[in-house]
Amino acid sequence: MRFTGVSTEPGGAGLTVHTSVTNPSTRPGLRLPGRVTLTAGAADVPVGHVRLGLVAAVEPVAPEAPRRLTQFHQAAVAGGFVLPAGRRRSIPFALPLPWETPVTIFGGVPLLNLRTGLRTEVAVDPLRDEGAMVPVFVHPLPTQQHVLAALDTLGFSLRQAGLQEGRLPGVAQTLPLHQRLNYWVGPLYAGPITELELIFVADPATLEVILWVDRRLSLAGVTHQSISRFKAWHADAAARDWVSVVDGWLRETINRHAAAAAHAHWSARITGSAHVSRPPDRPVAPGEGLGGTAGGAGIGGGAGDGT
Repeated sequence: MRFTGVSTEPGGAGLTVHTSVTNPSTRPGLRLPGRVTLTAGAADVPVGHVRLGLVAAVEPVAPEAPRRLTQFHQAAVAGGFVLPAGRRRSIPFALPLPWETPVTIFGGVPLLNLRTGLRTEVAVDPLRDEGAMVPVFVHPLPTQQHVLAALDTLGFSLRQAGLQEGRLPGVAQTLPLHQRLNYWVGPLYAGPITELELIFVADPATLEVILWVDRRLSLAGVTHQSISRFKAWHADAAARDWVSVVDGWLRETINRHAAAAAHAHWSARITGSAHVSRPPDRPVAPGEGLGGTAGGAGIGGGAGDGT
């Protein structure tokens, strides 16, 4: 299956740009293979460069501003050259995807309205052609897949998914945006919290999982938020009991949340984070077993596995 983006003779430059992707289904950290084909018209075409970029609709920091298409990653595939009249040049590529690339597919189904596209930029002085975008379907890393499946097993249901402009404080990131997945809380955890927001930040070795929880008291007109952070290695993902792991994370998060809320002042609405956990624990190295630093017994059932 091949997806293509085609732009025909942009701005009178006499150049046709055709981009094809061998397989649009991919994962963070992999290379996206494809080919850009340029065809000149009746005159020679001086090409300044050919670049590829990953593009998605992103929520800006200002809540009242509309979503906008943002290019969050790019790479050059060709430098300057002259394409003779009537000639064609084919440029193969294997675009490396950042480990933080947002996930758009889970279980073969799109994550609500999340979309990512590949855009080809061809500079033809003084013009720049940004041709039609090729859709790219980003599947989760195995570690991400396990976390998402565990939340589903524990009764959480996805209600909203989006990309947020900006970086998270205290979190090592390479992209100028991050993905947020919002859930309705599973029945076993309802009461202490009413909303859960999940953020993934991956690198070649580990996955950082950020759990942002909220307890809204609608009659009182107040809210309390807190954040907890956990890490897991990619290497031993298949060997772990992920339902127990995620349950342990949730119980520890709820315990921290409750402790912070006990000192909150409920006379006014809390608009920021009332509590941020300590830095994420050191991931359990492959071969060390599944013991860790999960919180004590609480909402959610049996013992969990912290990381």
